[in-house]
Amino acid sequence: MTEDSLHEEGVSLEKRISVRNLVEFIMRSGSIDSRFTGRNRLEEGARVHRKLQKDEGYLAEVHLSATQTASGISFTVEGRADGLIITEDGVTIDEIKSTLTPLDYIAEDHSTTHWAQAMCYGHIYCAKNGLGSIGIRLTYYEMDTGGIKRFLRTYSAEELSEFFTGLLEKYAVWVRFENGWKSTAAGSMKALEFPFAAYREGQRRLAASVYKTIAGGGRLFAMAPTGIGKTISTIFPALKAVGEGYGEKIFYLTAKTVTRQAAQAALDKMRERGLRVKSVIITAKDKICFLDERACKPEVCEYADGHFDRINDAVMDVLEHCDSITAATVTDYAARRRVCPFELALDLTLWCDVIICDYNYLFDPLVYLKRFFSDRGEYIFLVDEAHNLADRAREMYSAGISKRELLALKRALGKRHKELSAALTNVNKHLLEMRRECEDTGYMVFKEPRGKLKELLELFSYEFSKWLSENADAGQELLEPYFQVLNYLKIAELYDENAENYTTLAETGPGGELIVKQFCADPSALLDERFSLGRAGVLFSATLTPAGYFKTILGGGAESKYIALPSPFPQSNFLLLAADNVSTKYKDRETSLEHVADLIFCAASGKPGNYIAYFPSYTYLSSVYDVFCEKYPEVATARQSPGMPEDERDAFLAMFETSAKAPCAGAPCAEVLGAGSQDAGATGATGAGSLVAFCVLGGIFSEGVDLAGDRLIGAVIVGVGLPQINRELDIVRDYFGGPGRGYDFAYRNPGLNKVLQAAGRVIRSEQDKGIVLLIDDRYSARFYTALFPEHWGHWRAIRSTGELNNALGAFWEAGSQKQ
Repeated sequence: MTEDSLHEEGVSLEKRISVRNLVEFIMRSGSIDSRFTGRNRLEEGARVHRKLQKDEGYLAEVHLSATQTASGISFTVEGRADGLIITEDGVTIDEIKSTLTPLDYIAEDHSTTHWAQAMCYGHIYCAKNGLGSIGIRLTYYEMDTGGIKRFLRTYSAEELSEFFTGLLEKYAVWVRFENGWKSTAAGSMKALEFPFAAYREGQRRLAASVYKTIAGGGRLFAMAPTGIGKTISTIFPALKAVGEGYGEKIFYLTAKTVTRQAAQAALDKMRERGLRVKSVIITAKDKICFLDERACKPEVCEYADGHFDRINDAVMDVLEHCDSITAATVTDYAARRRVCPFELALDLTLWCDVIICDYNYLFDPLVYLKRFFSDRGEYIFLVDEAHNLADRAREMYSAGISKRELLALKRALGKRHKELSAALTNVNKHLLEMRRECEDTGYMVFKEPRGKLKELLELFSYEFSKWLSENADAGQELLEPYFQVLNYLKIAELYDENAENYTTLAETGPGGELIVKQFCADPSALLDERFSLGRAGVLFSATLTPAGYFKTILGGGAESKYIALPSPFPQSNFLLLAADNVSTKYKDRETSLEHVADLIFCAASGKPGNYIAYFPSYTYLSSVYDVFCEKYPEVATARQSPGMPEDERDAFLAMFETSAKAPCAGAPCAEVLGAGSQDAGATGATGAGSLVAFCVLGGIFSEGVDLAGDRLIGAVIVGVGLPQINRELDIVRDYFGGPGRGYDFAYRNPGLNKVLQAAGRVIRSEQDKGIVLLIDDRYSARFYTALFPEHWGHWRAIRSTGELNNALGAFWEAGSQKQ
């Protein structure tokens, strides 16, 4: 890409950048080497700086700023020099670096970026004060020993000016690209029209609400049933808002690969209408790595070796040739340019307009994108399938440690390292005391943070860091317990700041095990904090009900907006029935097996085709499955198994590609069973010609799966989706008010959302026609029917297979099969 194509001759551009960001981008070189060498002790580093800055005549944290033109661009470069030393002999800029690397291994040329950063400060100071030369000093402080090593150079003002100008000229290429592309993108976003001939029912309202929320800032919760077109209806108005200057970058956050692909497809659809934006999908490091087993070391991975020498050219190569940057795009260019694909994707985010990624890149305190979210920006957050965020947030903001794993680590390390061994011994003793507290009940709940345990774990962390500095190639089996402790300590910081939202849960297990978990019952304050880093947040899902529950648990409070849209599909195409005379409660499951099997068979007999029966557990599923196969061997069946690998999942879903006219017996899945008549014309009570798949409610086949057309014509949902009772959810229940509101928050609301998600697999387009049968006597209770969405208002109860047959017959006769 030539400069002429990006920037008109003589037009002045402006760019503000920090000294650190300028230097680290232009000067980076060498290899990726992720040998873990200890905890990144930022707080200790800050204390080191304060300690060294107390010397007499030492001016600490001196703000320096300069505006200089280079290559026709007005740069404002600023930062804080660690120290300024003024003596009779002259002025010295001091740059302090704390390190875990032994000082013997640090030579004067240890880091070109360290020198470059200090030289930039030296240039700014010389230019401001008319100096002819200045001293540049690097001070290295070894964290473990307190040792200090210094290197001093003297530079002329001319040398520093030439160096500084050279950096700016190299960065000018990127500024010209950025400004040229922003102009192109903004123009296309302004001119963009909705990419379909007309809006569906509810779609215009959703798009307008998203735009208004972004323009004014704040939070929007949107429940948009299947068929609204949530993806296009959120991305389109977000792009229009950015084009009008309301925002800088769009982050499309989701928990599933299929929804990331849907977002990319929506952007590509708008590109067909003239949209020019750059988008990138961030794929997890383990999934995109070229190696069979990830090892980010230069002697193992050719893409890590010399990565930083090649990365800037690789980034520009992608940007010059691609707008839609998928995982395949990233791996293609990474292979050609011999760079790490994951790091390439991360660097591309700096120059892209839309970033499509998992929730954790914004919300997770360990892996969030620090390049964006260390401070506030004009970001727009679009959170897809937001009903999943509550559980994911609790997971991200909670952490536990295992007594068994720490004891195994102690034994593996032996007694050769006295300080480390002593630290682990003290941790183990304290955990033994906690286990004794749990002897009567098997668990204990502590509302306050366990300060003593935290202190002991911090000491262990410190000693293990020292050990790692000499054992950088330690195996994963030794590092894993350490990472667990680091995670625990990070969450402990959040616990200290948000104690009212946390609880410590200690539970005993077999063989003397004790798990201590810092559990976040209410993640709303922490989510609020993350959302506050952007301009606006839009959380949307087909099952974001009830409103009060999600606005409470996901943050935003009463002032956040909420809309619930009606289904755009004809209600006559969707038959919703509830067998409300069958109890599927745990105590009644054994006696319900045959009745449930009969109802499933009856539902699948109304019309030949593909059906899914959803169950609250694998155990219940297997029990009904056995009864069903014995009673109805003529029906082709399939069964989800726990922990299915990706190839088996694909094979399972491939069965649904076959229509009812070509039954699925013998499809490529180990759990598929088929027997008896496969005559396409078989209907009615025979049940032949149908495939019935048995799946788990809340599992991989109950949401995020698009089985449109005749791929799925019915679902049977057994139970009300309640999560299994456990201590963590009981903590949530008690936190939010006990048996009433608390029970809803912990059990009933999450359960019903699973049901709604599973039911949503059936009707996927205006032409689809299908049935959903709910089986549980609780479905007629007011506290469940009150949670039904508006488009479920036509549900009705059936009390026998005869009633079910009649209802199905009338429904299927009233219209044609799904097209």
